[in-house]
Amino acid sequence: MRKNRSLLAAAGMMLVLVTAPAWAGQQKKTAGSAAPATNWREIAIPELPAFQPKLPKRVELNNGMVVFLTEDHELPLIAGLAMIRGGAVSEPAEKIGLVDLYGATWRTGGTEKLTGDQLDDFLEARAAKVETQGADEQTSIAFDCLKGDFPEVFGVFADLLRNPAFREEKLSLAKKQLYSSISRRNDETRSISSIQGQLLGYGKQSPYARIPEYATVTAVTRQDLLDWHSRYVAPNNIVLGIVGDFDAKQMEATLNKVFGNWPKGTPAVQREAPIQPEKPGIYLVNKSDVEQSEIRFVSLGIERRNPDYYALQVMNVVFGGGFASRLFVNLRTKEGLAYAVGGGVGSDWDHPGLTRLMIGTKTGSTIQALRGMWEQVDLMKTEPPTAEEIKRAKDSILNSFIFRLDTPAKVLHEQQAYEFYGYPSDFLQRYRAGIEKVTADDVVRVAKKYLRSEDFKVLVVGNASEFQTQLAELGPVTPVDITIPSPQTMPPVTHGAHLKPAAAVMVTASRVDSVASGDNPADAKEVLRKLAKWMGGVDKIASVKSMHEKIVATSERGWPVYIEQYSIFPEQKVEVITLMVGKLHQVITPSDAFMSRGASEIKEMTPAQQREAREMMKRNIVNVLQHIDDPNYSFRIAGKEEIDAVFYTIVEITVDGSSTRWWIGPEGKLLQESFSVVEASGRHEIMMRYLRWKEFDGVEFPTILEAYIRGSQTTRTEIQDVHLNPEIDMTLFERPRP
Repeated sequence: MRKNRSLLAAAGMMLVLVTAPAWAGQQKKTAGSAAPATNWREIAIPELPAFQPKLPKRVELNNGMVVFLTEDHELPLIAGLAMIRGGAVSEPAEKIGLVDLYGATWRTGGTEKLTGDQLDDFLEARAAKVETQGADEQTSIAFDCLKGDFPEVFGVFADLLRNPAFREEKLSLAKKQLYSSISRRNDETRSISSIQGQLLGYGKQSPYARIPEYATVTAVTRQDLLDWHSRYVAPNNIVLGIVGDFDAKQMEATLNKVFGNWPKGTPAVQREAPIQPEKPGIYLVNKSDVEQSEIRFVSLGIERRNPDYYALQVMNVVFGGGFASRLFVNLRTKEGLAYAVGGGVGSDWDHPGLTRLMIGTKTGSTIQALRGMWEQVDLMKTEPPTAEEIKRAKDSILNSFIFRLDTPAKVLHEQQAYEFYGYPSDFLQRYRAGIEKVTADDVVRVAKKYLRSEDFKVLVVGNASEFQTQLAELGPVTPVDITIPSPQTMPPVTHGAHLKPAAAVMVTASRVDSVASGDNPADAKEVLRKLAKWMGGVDKIASVKSMHEKIVATSERGWPVYIEQYSIFPEQKVEVITLMVGKLHQVITPSDAFMSRGASEIKEMTPAQQREAREMMKRNIVNVLQHIDDPNYSFRIAGKEEIDAVFYTIVEITVDGSSTRWWIGPEGKLLQESFSVVEASGRHEIMMRYLRWKEFDGVEFPTILEAYIRGSQTTRTEIQDVHLNPEIDMTLFERPRP
């Protein structure tokens, strides 16, 4: 809401900037002055005003809890986040995954007073949420609610913070979900590249690269979670931030009343986390079932407190950030070597980030793409950026900077992070000045310092039979074994009798029959044809060339969003999203991808947003069923799973290196789908449930779609109407013109 208003304000300011000079020119003309400017390019753009964000009030309770408070009275909402020192880098090596399980079970396991399912009902009735999560250096718990519900919701938040139950059945379910994630980690080249890149960059023994295995997950017990909570969750290990419609003095009094009697605990001391990168060279993961290669150049980056941080931010944009970057222009636009390319020197709060340069290319151009990346790395160190490149990079950074901090909540969380990681409180204010001071010489200097060819670990994931001989000509090649260790004895999944019927499809799976899995695509295609027949017939599905859908999507906050979606298979889609301040268009075509609110507000989709939008089109039910015999799509049976006494066949579908899994019943009905998405917060496994099917124009479609992450529902989508092969105004796919 605030962001949309700021966009309107920006549009209003542009109107002032356009009309005011004309008015002033008319006055001067009367006095005998020259005529006003008639070309918008002649309008002087004023300097950015001083950056003076509203900083939160910092309070420290007697027991050591640090609190940041920000009043924001625009809407009757209150939200809070507690960052707690102690994360996955401190978990024992024999129990990797403990913090993931802790974060997943903390909320779902409920408190000593209320089960997790009772909490679900309580929060759902108030359109509120309480969420928990585990990460490398911290765990966290957050709440969000209406002002009128704050006392009750905050009471739940405080109870979870101090008295979690970690019920056994929820730990069992979380383990099952983590087992599923482990089993799928080698399905996609992008996932393999991410995991193996971490291992090469930090070293196999580093906590920043370790990955859960069946045995380490199985080893975690409920007592481990209780012990972890007792060890780390203490007021003097917490940085709490609260923002919203409240009075700061009254909130401070409330916090003292709720947490004042909570005694200090043992201060959390982060264990020394070794970082021992693998030796530089070429590393190869052979994945014979794909037609594209993922290439990664990996080395150590920096901490954000490094003085070179600002110069590297500018260099990253010039080199590998966005459509105008050197990597994109030279390797994708000019050479046609990449379907995705980018990267830069990474930074993290309290340890070096990773430098990651990536390029995705077709198998046949793997060596050419790899050589091209080497060439661009060398050129970045010898060819200084032009004045235009520097200006574009700075403008890009500073113009996006305001959207990183365009709400009081974002400023609050930034200050929390500075406190948590020991950064100066004015680090935020230094950012703009640091970026503005960067010169072309600075960019070349840091490129030479951090893009060191001799430090790179080059990872190639693809069908080695097509390029292995040529790859060996570039230097010694180290094969990488990505075999997933076989599961040892895993405890059975248990379920409590109190589970709600609405969640049954997600939690009552009793076993997975992995013996039934196989790589015979004919079997998988037969199951998909059964689904097509159930939906209306193979011929009927094949006749669908386009669709018009009316959709209502509701987030966990309970706010509806109204969408009209136009799809032309296989690669064009427009979403017209109705907001309180107007309509937002999201457009994806084979050659373009943008968002707009009229001609005055057009924003390019980022490469990550484009990739996700295109993958969503490809895994569309109609699109997949129309490509059963397309050699670019691969299918296999990934097993069978018993859900509510019915065995569902799990079909894995892979296209362009991206995979999804469908659970299809014996009669052909699609029950649910599992796929992964990559966001700023990391990779998430999404489980999508398909409910309440209805016939439209002779084809059955699900009209209720529920999305879950780690068993918690995130969105609910209702398809209100579907028209097949409608007349579509093709100007919807064009960029708006003034």
